Amino acid sequence: MATGVRNEIAVALVGLTRTFKRPDISLPLRGLGRLWSRRPMVEAVALHPTTFQVNAGESVAFIGPNGAGKSTTIKILTGILHPTAGMATVLGHVPWLEHGRLSREIATVFGQKSQLWYHLPARDSFTLLTRIHDLDADLARRRAGALCDRFGLEGLLDRPVRTLSLGERMRCEVAASLLHSPRILFLDEPTIGLDVIARQELRSIIRELNQRDGVTVFLTSHDAGDVERVCDRAIVIHTGRVAFDGTIETLRRDFVRRKTISLDLSSPFAGELPVMPGVVPTQLTPLRLQFQVDTTVVPAETVLAGLIGRMQIADLTITDPPMEDVIAAIYGQASSASEAVP
Repeated sequence: MATGVRNEIAVALVGLTRTFKRPDISLPLRGLGRLWSRRPMVEAVALHPTTFQVNAGESVAFIGPNGAGKSTTIKILTGILHPTAGMATVLGHVPWLEHGRLSREIATVFGQKSQLWYHLPARDSFTLLTRIHDLDADLARRRAGALCDRFGLEGLLDRPVRTLSLGERMRCEVAASLLHSPRILFLDEPTIGLDVIARQELRSIIRELNQRDGVTVFLTSHDAGDVERVCDRAIVIHTGRVAFDGTIETLRRDFVRRKTISLDLSSPFAGELPVMPGVVPTQLTPLRLQFQVDTTVVPAETVLAGLIGRMQIADLTITDPPMEDVIAAIYGQASSASEAVP
């Protein structure tokens, strides 16, 4: 890592909470039907009291089930939302009170919301962002050129954003977010909807930003592959409780214990498959084979080595378990541990 001081606190949360009012739909109201505006309002919790901190230069996955408050947390930490209670600081700034100052030091990429102007070429968005961040024009031009080379954007910047593929747009999104050299990059589901190749490219870009440039990365994702390949640490929350806070290596060893290997064949396979411990066939047809692999018993690479050469493979994929399964396993262990404490 080129820059970044590990003992400097980049993000700190203490009892951070967010609630909101919504119509009460639990009780039917006669004569009112579905008129939401006439229903009584109740308080709903978007983020239970949450406490943790992230050091500068870390790459952290912030994960949890739907409704745990992940996106809400990012919106508070970037100054978009105000909390209901608690405190947070980002690079020493209180986000919702010092949004102007903080915006010069952070960047945010939402997988489902673009910061690029849809009908304009990406280059024009870069120019507008230069003005928004009040950057020196020559410096911004040099940075844009370096980012273009680094992310392979040649030929993309002069096309309207609406004509780009999702993977091309996301590369432009990340490049645009880095134009002002932020110290922290907040990512909310950045790979959602991307194909396998585009996902791998974006993960590599984010990982390089952290390791080579020392950019602190704070990522939310439902994709176990994002978490494993981008981050060094994971924080898992559920109803305000940190159920897990540890290294990705620990997460992988203890919870990401199975992978699925799928093989599409170019010619029917009629031979005998090797018997390997920790490998269970889940689909066996002449042109498609699928196996579930317990990686605590045998690495997926070893399984592939035992299969390649025995058949004509047209395509293969290795997929991680759904993040929901990983989180469920973490919660299960945390619940068991809490019940065991007298």
